[in-house]
Amino acid sequence: MADQQKKSLSPTQQQYQVLAGNLEPKRPLLKNIVMAFLFGGLICLIGEWVMLMYVEWFDFSEKAAADPTVATMIFLSVVLTGFGVYDKIAQVAGAGTAVPVTGFANSMASAALEYRSEGYVLGVGGNMFKVAGPVIVFGVVAAFLVAIVHTLLRMGGII
Repeated sequence: MADQQKKSLSPTQQQYQVLAGNLEPKRPLLKNIVMAFLFGGLICLIGEWVMLMYVEWFDFSEKAAADPTVATMIFLSVVLTGFGVYDKIAQVAGAGTAVPVTGFANSMASAALEYRSEGYVLGVGGNMFKVAGPVIVFGVVAAFLVAIVHTLLRMGGII
């Protein structure tokens, strides 16, 4: 809890916060790290297999296979989310399922499923982009800043 919020609590509430913190079960940090590493690696391995499938079966170059590979991984993530499988995997894998493309697709699909009863425009569309909006904004800003640094380094003859 933030220091400012702690100051506004009564002594009884502060004692409760301390007690609750002491009784909270400790998280198995090493296990969580290992599971995230293994499942994140497995998702990336599946992505590599999908890319090799496009290269071998459809004669794509590795560069040309990248786009359909991303689309396939997004599709698989959304389908698994729709059937409730991705969430069960995430309970075991933790942060390992937050691999950028599949994790982002899962968060978008989850929001769409959660708010579908409110209608397609205000429910699905509005709430789905509460998750996507900040990611898109910060992604665009980061790409812009990296492009400026790259341009300055190139103009300076450093790269």
